[in-house]
Amino acid sequence: MLTEVLDLLACPVCGEGLARRERALRCASGHSFDIARQGYVNLLTGDARIGTADTPEMIRSREAFLGAGHFAPLADALAAQATATLPPAARILDAGAGTGYYLARLLDRSPDAVGLAVDASKHALRRAARAHPHIGAVVADLWRPLPIRTSAVDAIINVFAPRNGPEYRRVLTPGGLLHVVTPTSRHLGRLIPDLGLLKVDDRKRERTDRALGAHFTPLTTESLDTEVTLDHDEVLTLVAMGPSAHHIPAHDLHTRLAKLPTPLTIPLSVSITTYRPAP
Repeated sequence: MLTEVLDLLACPVCGEGLARRERALRCASGHSFDIARQGYVNLLTGDARIGTADTPEMIRSREAFLGAGHFAPLADALAAQATATLPPAARILDAGAGTGYYLARLLDRSPDAVGLAVDASKHALRRAARAHPHIGAVVADLWRPLPIRTSAVDAIINVFAPRNGPEYRRVLTPGGLLHVVTPTSRHLGRLIPDLGLLKVDDRKRERTDRALGAHFTPLTTESLDTEVTLDHDEVLTLVAMGPSAHHIPAHDLHTRLAKLPTPLTIPLSVSITTYRPAP
């Protein structure tokens, strides 16, 4: 619900606080942002160009795949790690929230907390806005200054999403933590070469540490390695929900997949790294 996260938000034009006025959020300077009937608000400014936001087809695939429980071990591990140090009535930002699947898992474990789901895709936030009663959903560009007040959130989760170190540091409380999920080179196993999917850099976590290094210090890293068994339709759904959906022509994908056995046992391999703000 947007009402629960209003005190976290800032006008993306002037930086003032926002208040609800019927079906819109407005600041004292008169900037106004309509609330969509699905419950989210779009705080992108007029010159924003979101060319890589997730499409409706990607979101439908993600909702189907996550809803089937294939990534439940990751969701549970992230929720356990992120909620272990939360203060009472915590305020949690999911930066790159997608459908709100992971944020909802955290809120299930922290009934007094509220969650702010931020993503560039309005199609994703239509789902996120109703993923949990304590989620407020906001469309924003993670690479730009976030429409969030300074030191407003107690924790940030970031799952396979852009990492804006300066802004995450700014909006996080001094004692807050950032939890970042990145795939390892083992993630998805044979599907990468056999289907021509985007390859994960062998040194991705190290590159993430360096990218965040001016603003955050890594505390702990937990490796999660598990497997899922998928038929061909489920593999297609998995591919369609991720970045490879932008790069593989549908005909090529089906041709490659037809050569593989079914079902397939696929490794899921990620790192969950917790960072604290740098001094």
